[in-house]
Amino acid sequence: MSLEESTPSAPEVAREAVLVVDDERPLLEVFAEALGTRFDVTTATSAREAEFILRKKNFKVVIADHLMPGGNGMSFLVRAREEYPHMQRVLVTGYMKPEMLLRSVNEAALFRYLLKPVSVVELVNVVVEAAKLHDALVKVAADDVS
Repeated sequence: MSLEESTPSAPEVAREAVLVVDDERPLLEVFAEALGTRFDVTTATSAREAEFILRKKNFKVVIADHLMPGGNGMSFLVRAREEYPHMQRVLVTGYMKPEMLLRSVNEAALFRYLLKPVSVVELVNVVVEAAKLHDALVKVAADDVS
C-alpha cells in the first residue's frame, strides 16, 4: 500500500452558492470574479433567466441589478422572497428613491442594497454577511421543526 492510498484526502468543502443578475456583462463578470474566490457563483443576464436558474439550484444569496430590460431587479427580488424566503437578497442600484427604499424593506425584505459604483470589497463583505444570515435562519427554522 502506498502512502497516497493510506492517507485520506481532505474532504472537499462545498462553496456557498450565489446568484448574480445583471444585464451589463462587464459588470457581471467583475462581480463574478470578485465573488468567485470565495463562492460558487452563477450568473444571469435577466430576471427571467434568473428565475429559471432558481428552480434548478439552491442559493444562499442573490444579487440583482435594479434596472434591466424585460423586468426590474426589485420585482424579481420580491418574487424570489416569496418562493425562497431564507435566500438573502441584495439589490444593486444607481439611485435609491424613497419609495423604492420603502418597497425594498416591506416587499423584498432586502438584506442590503448597494449603490453604484459598487466596491468589490464591499460586495464580498455584504455577501459573506448575507450567507451567514441565511445559515442562521435555516438553523432556526430547522430547530423549530425538531
